Amino acid sequence: MTSVTSPLAGRAIGLTAVPDPVFSGAMVGPGTAIDPVREPSAAVAPVDGIVVSLHPHAYVVVDGQGHGVLTHLGIDTVQLNGEGFELLVNKGDTVQRGQEMVRWDPAAVEAAGKSPICPIVALEATAESLSDVVEDGDVKSGDALFGWK
Repeated sequence: MTSVTSPLAGRAIGLTAVPDPVFSGAMVGPGTAIDPVREPSAAVAPVDGIVVSLHPHAYVVVDGQGHGVLTHLGIDTVQLNGEGFELLVNKGDTVQRGQEMVRWDPAAVEAAGKSPICPIVALEATAESLSDVVEDGDVKSGDALFGWK
């Protein structure tokens, strides 16, 4: 069982509340979403593993069991072309849970007309393979979001 922890502080809202049908319909995979606190912060690694994909607005870390976890910082934030995001690691790096990955400012994302809501998705998973999915309530960076069998 892999424990996936929150890469950010904020309020868990669940994938169905994400203002993007690709995420809200779990087309990318099951998981949850965080409405982040509106202050500059660093999104952290949700699992120990290897950074297999890294963009200013999104990253994927694959753990030792082959589980890939996508952290997507905001919705349609790819359109910001990296503006307001600072990469703190490199693709191919081995990272530890809680390690800072990307520095960003959710309030600036919102001011640019984009949603700062962050889907946290279990890639190539089924809803049945996840347990204890947190879909409401306040979370701190590092709090458990879901288990992955």
